[in-house]
Formats: sequence, C-alpha cells, structure tokens
Amino acid sequence: MAFSFREFQHLKIKLKDIRSATNNFNDDNLIGRGGFGKVYKGEISHSKGRSIVAFKRLDSRLGQGNHEFWREIMMLSRYIHENLVSLLGYCNEKGEKILVYEYASRGSLDHHLSAIALTWMQRLKICIGVARGLAYLHDPNGTQQRVLHRDIKSANILLDANWNAKVSDLGLSKIGLANQPHTAVVSTVVGTFGYLDPMYLEMGVLTKESDVYSFGVVLFEAMCGRLCFEYTNDRYHNLVRMWKKSYKQKRIDEIIFQDMLQQMDVSSLDAFSKIAYQCLQKSCEERPLMADVVEELEMALQFQEIYEATKEYEPILKTVVPPLIFRSKAELQGILSKGILANGGKTWVVLNENGEHCEMISATEICIPIPSADDLHFSKENSRFKKGSVIAPYGRFIAHANAQFLSPGITYTVNLVFKFIDAERNSSEPRLISLRYKLEEGTSSLMSYLAYGREDGWMMVELFQFTNIMTSVDLEITFEGPKDGSSLVVEGIDFRPLKKVVLEDEEVDMQLQPISDLDTYWEDKLPNGYEEIIKSSKDSPKRTTKKDLYFLFCKGFRINNGEEWFYLGKNGKKCYMQSAREALHKYEWVWLLQKDAKKPRFLLNLLACFLVDITLLCIFEEAALQKSWTSFVISCNIRSQILSPQTTCACYLIYNITDFHPRIEALVEVRHVDLHLEDFHVANTWYIYLLSPQTPVIRSNFVGRYTHNTSDISKMIRGIPRLRNDGWMEVQLWEFQTSDISKSTWMQLELRNINKESSYSLIVQGIEFKTL
Repeated sequence: MAFSFREFQHLKIKLKDIRSATNNFNDDNLIGRGGFGKVYKGEISHSKGRSIVAFKRLDSRLGQGNHEFWREIMMLSRYIHENLVSLLGYCNEKGEKILVYEYASRGSLDHHLSAIALTWMQRLKICIGVARGLAYLHDPNGTQQRVLHRDIKSANILLDANWNAKVSDLGLSKIGLANQPHTAVVSTVVGTFGYLDPMYLEMGVLTKESDVYSFGVVLFEAMCGRLCFEYTNDRYHNLVRMWKKSYKQKRIDEIIFQDMLQQMDVSSLDAFSKIAYQCLQKSCEERPLMADVVEELEMALQFQEIYEATKEYEPILKTVVPPLIFRSKAELQGILSKGILANGGKTWVVLNENGEHCEMISATEICIPIPSADDLHFSKENSRFKKGSVIAPYGRFIAHANAQFLSPGITYTVNLVFKFIDAERNSSEPRLISLRYKLEEGTSSLMSYLAYGREDGWMMVELFQFTNIMTSVDLEITFEGPKDGSSLVVEGIDFRPLKKVVLEDEEVDMQLQPISDLDTYWEDKLPNGYEEIIKSSKDSPKRTTKKDLYFLFCKGFRINNGEEWFYLGKNGKKCYMQSAREALHKYEWVWLLQKDAKKPRFLLNLLACFLVDITLLCIFEEAALQKSWTSFVISCNIRSQILSPQTTCACYLIYNITDFHPRIEALVEVRHVDLHLEDFHVANTWYIYLLSPQTPVIRSNFVGRYTHNTSDISKMIRGIPRLRNDGWMEVQLWEFQTSDISKSTWMQLELRNINKESSYSLIVQGIEFKTL
C-alpha cells in the first residue's frame, strides 16, 4: 500500500516531551516488554488531547525495525475500530522510534487467563470484542483491501479499565484484496509458537483463515485459563493438540478452568467450545468466517446472560404463573421494568432504572378490619391485581404485609396506595390527608400529611422508611384513618427504593484549613466588588493583606448597619443572611435581645425570658420568637449585587424549635406571593418540613433503620431541614434567579402551619441566601 509520510505529520510528538513524560525512560514508568521493545507509561499531549498513554520504544536488536514501525503507523491511522488499539502519535527523532498508544490500564489478556476474578461473562465479552475487531480487519467496509494480522495471541489483546478488548501490534500485518473469497499472500512465516496456523507454517501461504486459527487458540486459552504452551524439560510443549482431542472425545470438563466451571451455563459452554474447535480445523475451508465467529460467540453470551438472569431473579420467577418467556437478560429486565404479577398474583414487582426491586402487596391479601370498623368491601377500582382493591370505611384497617423480593442493602420508603371514595379529591397534585397510623402495638400514633398522585391514577402517601437488611420484610401497620374520617379505596402497600438526594456539604464554620502561600492569588479568590462589601461592613476591618481579607470573607462579617451577614461558602460561593428584624413582620413576633450588642456573634440565652432551656450562637443583635404559631410572612429585598447578578440562588429559613417540644415533625405550606400580579395573587404553593434539632433523622425501633416523612418524593416538597454547625436548623424555602446588577429581587412568602393542633414555639435568626 502506497503512502506519504505527510499524512502522518499531525501525529508527530517531540522526543523531549516523551522523555519528560517517562522521566527519561525510567524503569519506574516501565509497564511491559514485547517483540518491538519496552513499553512505558506517562501523561502527554497528543493529537486527541492530553491523557495517560503507552509509549512503545523500538529496540532494533529484537528483530523489528523501520518497516514494521511505519506499517504500524499506517495501519492504525487508516483502520479505526473500537476493538483496535488507537494510535495517538509517534516519534522518529535522533535515532529513536516510538509509538504512542491509548493506555490499556489492565494490560494484556495473557496476564489474566488464570485469574479467578475474571469471570466467564467477562471472558465472553472480551472474546466477542476481539472477534469484532478481527472481523473488521478481514472485511473493512468501504475498502478493497483486507488486513491479515499474522500475530493474534492473548499477549496482543489489551484490556482497558472496563475490560474492553483492543487488538494491538499490527506491525507484522499484511494487506490482501477483499474482493476475493480466499485471499492468499505468500509470506515469510512470522508469528508466535503455539498460535501459528499449521497450513501457514508448512506452506508459507497466509490467508485470513490463519488469523481465525490463531483466534481459536485464544478462545481455548480463555476457556482453559492458561496459555497454549508450557515449558517443561527445557522445551516448549504445545497444548492445542491435547485441547482438540479432549473436545472431540467429549471430555471438555477436564480442561476447563476449574475455578470458573460453576459459573458456566451448559448451553453457553457448548456454543463457545464448538466455535473454538471449528476455528482450529486443519483445512482452511472448514474454518468459519470471523463474522460467523462473532455471531456464535454472541449466542454463547446470550445463553450465559439468560442463565445468570434466571439465577438473579429466581425468587421472583419461580412464583410467576405462567412462566415468563425471554431470550436474554436485557429482555427479562425489560419485562420486569414494566411490572409483573408474582406470588400467585398477590404481589406486583417492578425493576426501577437502577435495577432495584420495587414491590407492592395487594390490599385484598393483607387488610384486616379493626374491631370498630365495618366489614371491608372489595372493589374492581382499576387495580392491577386480579382480586381488585379494598374499600376501607373511614380509612381504618390493619395491614399485615410480607415483602419477599426486596433488594438487600437498599433504603425503602413504605407507602399506602389508595384513592379517596370522594372522586373529586383524587388528583395528580399533592393533597392533604393527615393519615394517622401505628407501626407497632402499644406505640404512639404517627401522622402522614401529604398524598401524591401517581402516573397510574392512584394516590400514594409515604408512611416511613427503612434500610432493608434481608430480601424479605414482615410488618404490621394499624391505620386509624384520615383526620377528616374519609373512606379509602386501598390497592396495597408499596415498597420502593428511596431516591438518593445529595445534600450540599457543610459550610466551613469560623475556621479554615491552612493554605500554602505558594502560587496562591488571594485577590482572585476574593468576590467581585469586595471593596464595596467591605465599605458596608458595620465593623469595618482595617486595611490588610489580600490573604487576610480572604480569610475574613470566609469567616463572615455584618454589613448594612448590622442587619445582614455576608460570607463566602465553599468554592468561593457568595452567601448572606438577612436578620429576622429585616425579613419578618415585626408585630407578629416577640424580640429576644442580646446582652452585649458590640459582639459580632453572641449567645442567645432564652432561659430568663421564657424558661426555655436553649442556648444558641447568634450573629445579629436580636432574634424573633413566636409561640404556638399558625402563620407568618417573610418579605425580603434580595440585592443582586451581593449574590452576583443573573445567577441561581436558594433561600433558607434559619430557625430553631424550643425544648418544650423535643420531637417536632411539622408540615408547613409555603405560598409565594407574586407582587407583580394584581391584588398580590399567590403564584405558587409548595411544602416544607420543620424538624426540631432533637428529632432523630434515623430511628432504630423497626426492621433495619427508618425515618418518617423525610424523603423528597415530590417536587412540591422543597426542603428537608438539617442541623447546622452553629446549632441552628436550616431548610430551603425557595429557589430563584437574581436580576441584573442594577435591580433587586423582591420575595414575599407566607408560611402556614398545616398541623395547627401541634403547638410549638418557633425561633427565627434570619433568612439566608446562597449562590448555587
């Protein structure tokens, strides 16, 4: 194949850069040796960016030279496939010839053949990858030329971090015409002992079937867990003849890697070993095409996937009547992701997007009337269960549910799936239900406040959460009914994995980790407009170094006549808090004054004022308290120039609840009043929870661990409180976009206590705004 050196100029890498990346070819960077020479690892910039790469340094003493060097560059530049190693560059300078490849972090296949950790499933996928790469070389689309590799062996199959196979070392390859059914090239015999095609070895005639034979040897190596030769009595002994004999005599079990035998599906092994044996036929005409090899290996993988899927989902599948029919693990997972009836039609099982099991137990199987309730009635109310649903007058019944198919180690929410008898109350939007229930006999009643509309037309209310230890969970819940006495149509008890909500990290409080002065540009770390912010400080700091100013901003200080507190959060994000005096309607609150107004932070001691044993660190001169509160309004003028204009920010209520009520879980309705609308209409409504600092997030008096009503299962729940380092609680109220630098953002929110019968005192320090 004719080529011009010019077409490879974009791949050139300077020798000095390679020496720097490999620490002058230091043995600490050495990752392998081959017929070409030594291979080193290092990071360098190349034609596709910058990454960790492998440098293969030519050693002419090993038999390969200038011809093989340029052939490798030519081949890998023109033939590109996901299962061929990628050439990223080369160096031909000062007598050095170096090839630069993508880095295969797991090395070559020969080093993993005897590894127990390399499963049969992984070996199948690796072999399929190699077969696809060879099939591409033998029949490259859109060209008239066929590539014959000539040196297929497990040492030339590289593996990346995800165990994807990459065929390497095309320096010995030959080109033949692709439009001939049996391309033959007369060639000097080259290759590796044990892998060479006997016909090529005897006659010197190279065909694409020669690669097929070599690949058949690799297939047997993957199956047997060892190289195709052994060195004994100062001689190399080829094992291929023995392997073929064992297969032909149906004694394949004797040569298979024994540590892997228990993993194998019989049909998968049969399909794999059959195509491997066909590749080793002496006659070229009897060997399969690589495209056929790919097809047979994919069938072996499909058999293995079905086998492993059946084992994984066996507890579910053995209860399904009639049995499910599927041809692959993916097909089975597709069926399960849509949901199936298991356990004699009593249980609905679904796989979520993470492959975790969701389970719902039919109400017709678990509901028992409590003594004071009328008899339960059955209903065919659009239920997925054959027996339908249960009508519970006044919502009062006992549910005894046994979930059998849960994924271990997963935190689940337990939910009641129902509809209101009054059809007008059923909605896709959240609805107040105030459902009382008990988890165990003799325990106090719990309350769930909100019900959510599901896509299937039913409603759902979360009861509690628990971390599942075993696959099955047995529980009993006594439902005392909604507070308003509504009757319910109950479909079942639903177990679904808790969606993980990543909370922001705790902010640095008062102290910073020591930072080196070297190459640190403190002025760049200061916020935009920092000088104006400093000028507005109530306790103006003396002019000092940029480093000291940066630490001051991280610590925080009062601005705007002491009614606001500004600081830098993690990653330099701007944050500031408005005092309760600035944000709340003053006449609704009792104001708690500090004793020493000169201190930027003070201890707020309420014992003398309200006989409440609580001491809090406060940053303003006063805090607000409202006893037995029902509602209040927050009005804030959010200054865009403080937070950065046109950025996404969040608003937080910084509060606490007195020790009069050590266990408070309260649902609060938040109404956003749009000041631009006529008559100040409520533009939107959502909900938050308020917890007291003493309310445990995790409890342990049930199976595993559970929390009550703290999952973000709806966009209508904007925030779950968390305890801050300073002893206050914070909960996100609102998320918004700041205006441009010349404008302010007005915010007016009304907070209403939904559970009015739960009386407690609320203390507010302020309203905090954080740049997201």
